[in-house]
Amino acid sequence: MTLAARARLFSVLVALTVPLSACLPGGGDARAPIPQALVPAAGPATRLVVVLPGRGDDIAGLRASGIAPAVQAAWPDADVLLTGLGFAYYMQGRAPQRLHEEVIEPARKRGYRQVWLLGASMGGMGTLMYDRAYPGDADGLVLLAPYVGDRSLINEIRATGLSRWQPGPVPPDVDADNYQRELWRHLQAWQKDAHRTDSVWLGYGAQDRLAPAMPPLAGLLPKGHVIVVEGGHAWKVWSPLTQRLLSGAGPARLDAQRSP
Repeated sequence: MTLAARARLFSVLVALTVPLSACLPGGGDARAPIPQALVPAAGPATRLVVVLPGRGDDIAGLRASGIAPAVQAAWPDADVLLTGLGFAYYMQGRAPQRLHEEVIEPARKRGYRQVWLLGASMGGMGTLMYDRAYPGDADGLVLLAPYVGDRSLINEIRATGLSRWQPGPVPPDVDADNYQRELWRHLQAWQKDAHRTDSVWLGYGAQDRLAPAMPPLAGLLPKGHVIVVEGGHAWKVWSPLTQRLLSGAGPARLDAQRSP
């Protein structure tokens, strides 16, 4: 990634933090392995939910957020893996690849029947970036007020509708100047598979500053896969919302959707 591209990505990610109470400054050290902390299920675990943080959230913040108990209240058979895939890893330009190599692949080797990704704000963007890099690799996605692009791009998509929107020529490389447009090119392709979003869930607060960007994404999902509640951009909204989303899904229904 060029210096100019890094500067562009830095400005976008910083914009996510002001004035969002859930995403305080921070970001980790990309020279180190991605921090991880496992919150085991009370009994035998058959699935794993990997949590990607908002901008500036660390492992301690995720523990305090209540997201692990919320997941396990809905899915008692789920281990929850809190990660510190912070700002620095995105700036490095290899966040999806490192997530795959350091978190997802090792989890698969531990024998989980399903591995899900759950991301909030910047982590929601990271979840979608992972799906773009490794389409369908995760068994399901939970998106909590994900950052999906600048207002100008969202307005462009909403003006034409996603089906008719023209993303432009495919660039030789994806960088900080075009990753938002390429992310939406990937999302647009979801429309070609009627079952592509059967295991994708979206939740956000009606007063969230990112709420105006959610309708084009919500329009890709099946009925009942989107929940909007009162509240803003904070874990106090997202954690109870996650329990509602996963309780509505239900392990049996998800297993049926994933069956050939």
